[in-house]
Amino acid sequence: MAKFKYRMQSILDIKYKLEEQEKIAYGIASQRLAQENEKLQQLMRRRFGYEKRAAELCVGTIDVLQIRENKRAIDTMKSLIRDQIMQVHAAEKNLELARKRLNAVMVERKSHEKLREKAFEAFKVELAAEEAKEIDQLVSFTYHDQK
Repeated sequence: MAKFKYRMQSILDIKYKLEEQEKIAYGIASQRLAQENEKLQQLMRRRFGYEKRAAELCVGTIDVLQIRENKRAIDTMKSLIRDQIMQVHAAEKNLELARKRLNAVMVERKSHEKLREKAFEAFKVELAAEEAKEIDQLVSFTYHDQK
């Protein structure tokens, strides 16, 4: 029996490898976004702590120096949070780009798999036709031999 050999199997293998690479890149981008979001949450918690401390400093005896220092810390945290929000947005854009690239590679791979399936179906039809031809030849030989 004949064995099916897809003539563009090397291209399909490359598509599989490209898809795996894009999956890895997507995973890395996803991890990066998670890290940036975690940094943002930490900065927000620190700012919340400074704001809570500012409220405590305003009660009881007032120390102007500590209040100023705390206000500078809050302002610094606001600036750091703005910068971190920009980092989060950049990570989100990178994740979206990685998702689009992965999607494009998956579409290419699927189209090559469809081509392989069609080639296999054509191979099966051709193989069935050859087998039918051989059977017809055997039947005709045995029929002629009987006469």
